[in-house]
Amino acid sequence: MAISYTMTVDDGVLIVKTSGFDESLAEVEQYGMAIIRETVKTGVRKVLCDELELQYRLMTFDTFAAAESIVENAPEIAANGRVAIVCNPHDIEDAIFFENIVVNRGMTLRVFKDTALARTWLSELV
Repeated sequence: MAISYTMTVDDGVLIVKTSGFDESLAEVEQYGMAIIRETVKTGVRKVLCDELELQYRLMTFDTFAAAESIVENAPEIAANGRVAIVCNPHDIEDAIFFENIVVNRGMTLRVFKDTALARTWLSELV
């Protein structure tokens, strides 16, 4: 099963609930672009990606390319937003690698294994 997701806005936060697995770099980039388009459409600057039910299968180079693509295509979020990704503990190393890439390119993003901690971090003053 490929990446499947729903998006809703709750109290100024775009909530993305994701499941399945990433089959390719192109699919991950499409997923990222859908989130970016929704932030533009709704005007929100905080994003919570609940990826607890998403299996990460990309190779390291593709994860690197996906992270670069997200930052390049989301200048408003990179400059003025916050993104929290909650992932399955099994995938935390890949998520931390992704976090390091986007943070090193100027985006405020953190990965978590706990949704409550992610929500708390998003609610902190910027």
